[in-house]
Amino acid sequence: MSDEPYKMWQCRTCGEVYDEAAGGPEMGIPAGTRFADLPDDWICPACGSGKKDFDPIDF
Repeated sequence: MSDEPYKMWQCRTCGEVYDEAAGGPEMGIPAGTRFADLPDDWICPACGSGKKDFDPIDF
């Protein structure tokens, strides 16, 4: 378990946000799942872009 705060990641293609704290329950991804721990073939649920098309959101 990491002590690092959860991050949010935004799709450069459509703007969809993946929130590590929330996970993706609609896709069976539990809350607290780090972006790095998503499978390499994970895709944006909104537009189908790949994981490589996401950038961390800086607050």
